[in-house]
Amino acid sequence: MSDTTLAPDTPDPQPSPGRVVTVTPNPALDTSYFLERIEHGASHRVAPPLARAGGKGLNVSRVAHQQGRTTLAIAPVGGATGDVFAAELEASGVPHRLVPVEAETRRSMAFVEEFLGDTTIFNESGHALAAADWQRLAAAVVDSLQDAAVLVGSGSLPPGAPGDFYPALVTLAHQHGVPAIIDTSGPGILAAARAGADVLKPNHHELLEAFDGDDLPTAARRLLELGARTVVVSSGSEGMRLFSADHPRHCWRARLAEPLRGNPTGAGDAAVSALATALAEGMDDPEDLLRRATSWSAAAVLMPGAGEISPRHTELEQHLIITLEELA
Repeated sequence: MSDTTLAPDTPDPQPSPGRVVTVTPNPALDTSYFLERIEHGASHRVAPPLARAGGKGLNVSRVAHQQGRTTLAIAPVGGATGDVFAAELEASGVPHRLVPVEAETRRSMAFVEEFLGDTTIFNESGHALAAADWQRLAAAVVDSLQDAAVLVGSGSLPPGAPGDFYPALVTLAHQHGVPAIIDTSGPGILAAARAGADVLKPNHHELLEAFDGDDLPTAARRLLELGARTVVVSSGSEGMRLFSADHPRHCWRARLAEPLRGNPTGAGDAAVSALATALAEGMDDPEDLLRRATSWSAAAVLMPGAGEISPRHTELEQHLIITLEELA
């Protein structure tokens, strides 16, 4: 496993001004099992799982690559699981740079109940990285920013991670003149807001946990007050809302008339990919950003695993209900 493992780019049908660079500090080998239903306490016979190199940033890059955009996925990997992770990612064709580390790459398991349409996920927490690993990961990010259009930092942090990891990514992006999108939870989302992240993409549970006791619009506006420029909040079948520092008294909401059945595991990552590719193309209208994010997110639910979206995203976009809501 080399320090720089770059898969060749695929032809881009609509050339973009630069790469969508994603950073996944706590990647995982994702395995998805599909079965009719889960009976608690019972034994189940299942087909071999769908296994993919994953983690939120990897999924963002996969979707961007699938849609013909240029991207580069950066992640630390190690151990036997890391070898499987690297081999699958190489076979996928997604451009990547893997930083080898001693810590074993974690695993994530999704169990999709086809009868109910429910998905149960088990995520390992991951292992701590050495100080030198963090330094080499940061160096890989700096090297990637020379031709980047957007920098995306996604996912949880492994134990012992630097508390300023995501704020540092925002600072690096701005030093190179590119916007930063951060998709994380807990203290990390607050720190990224204070650093001036251009877009934060929590789900509604993560947002409400960050500001215990606040309602969703109040919590989103508090992130804007801390310094974030845009906050996009996903709420499952209720759709998405976009809050903008430039329009503090309103928010945009997008939803489908009827919820979709499928696997929602990668829906949030598809939304981040939509936002990243839109910013890379120079899109800045809030409604346009929300349209792409919501339609790509919905299209991800129709696919068996995270990291891809259905071709129906264009059809779904035409059926979105968009409203402009006034905030109290």
